[in-house]
Amino acid sequence: MRRVELIRFAAGAILAHPMRSALTTLGVVIGVAAVVTMTSIGLGASKRVEDQISGLGSNMIIVQPGAARGPGSNVNMGGGSNISLETGDADAIKAEIQGVAAVSSSVRGQSQVAAEGTNWFTQVHGVDPEYLTVRDMTVAQGRMFEAGDAEAGRKVIIIGQTVATNLFPDGDAVGQRVRVGRVPFEVIGVLTPKGQSGMGQDQDDLIIGPLKPIRSRVVGRRIRGDAVQNIYIKAVDKEAIAKVQEDVTNLLRDRHKIAPGQDDDFQIQNMASMMEAMQATTQTFTLLLAAVAGVSLLVGGVGIMNIMLVAVTERTREIGLRMALGATRGDILAQFALEAVTLSIFGGLIGLSIGLLGAVVVSKLGGWPTTIPSWAAPLSLGFSMFVGLIFGAYPSWRAAQLDPIEALRRD
Repeated sequence: MRRVELIRFAAGAILAHPMRSALTTLGVVIGVAAVVTMTSIGLGASKRVEDQISGLGSNMIIVQPGAARGPGSNVNMGGGSNISLETGDADAIKAEIQGVAAVSSSVRGQSQVAAEGTNWFTQVHGVDPEYLTVRDMTVAQGRMFEAGDAEAGRKVIIIGQTVATNLFPDGDAVGQRVRVGRVPFEVIGVLTPKGQSGMGQDQDDLIIGPLKPIRSRVVGRRIRGDAVQNIYIKAVDKEAIAKVQEDVTNLLRDRHKIAPGQDDDFQIQNMASMMEAMQATTQTFTLLLAAVAGVSLLVGGVGIMNIMLVAVTERTREIGLRMALGATRGDILAQFALEAVTLSIFGGLIGLSIGLLGAVVVSKLGGWPTTIPSWAAPLSLGFSMFVGLIFGAYPSWRAAQLDPIEALRRD
């Protein structure tokens, strides 16, 4: 019965001043809404980065040529400027390294392509048949070229959806002939669309063909002999990536006759490390946003404490009367603490609703991904209750310490 009375008194005090109660909760509302919205946006950004990097190829390791030095100087010309890789390196990796699921050499260039009165400027990649496996790509129409096509140097290509749309807007691309530069090729397949990459690049705006004819007939003078620009490696699983990368490094140093202490003439990157680095960045960004938004919760807590202190002063006679009629100091303490917690939780509920709505609106209107975490509701309400208890403790204690006789004497 006493608990029911405490709840009734607390609710009555809150409802007696609706405007003041609403303004008291405003800081908590803004704080919770900001934390939920910012956290949802940050987690969404992290998920987007993960999806985009995974879209490049899961468990993938990329070997690139190292940096050349300027003639007669120590000027670093940048990664990839020294064409130090060759087809034999890729063959050795496939034959000698355990934990490798697929390997593909690659050269690339740009070229104008034309077919039946239409033309398009696009990226051209010369690769091995396992390239699609390494990059987690599939063929939507037609087929991928086979090892026999690659060994014979047959002039066949697979085109991305963007190229197919621009070259053959009214018909089926498979079986058609196109000129890549001045060289005729037959289209034997169209890739499954992948959309834009994380850098905004159209991943469907490309042509893929066997390494030999693309290297000799399209890329031309830039790549000579058996040289390649990249070697793509797919590990069997994430756990094998580190070991495969270490083994590939040792193998290439041995093949390139690099003495101990000398710098590698190649560079190795793996998607797992890139993903971890990007996720660490977005997580830091998310925590920063949440911390900034959390300041609003502290401001809201201070607001609750101020209003509760004002309420204690205004209701001094009421407190004295209740204590004179038998209410204990514990009852007074519980009543004011209950008021503070109720106001804070009420503000938390409103803030949570606004935060969830804000996350959805940002996602729909801004095209920014949002991921609403499952812990948003319980954590927001729990923290709101915590704010109410902490910042309502001192006003409640002051109310409970009032002397009933002195309280009754006040106007």
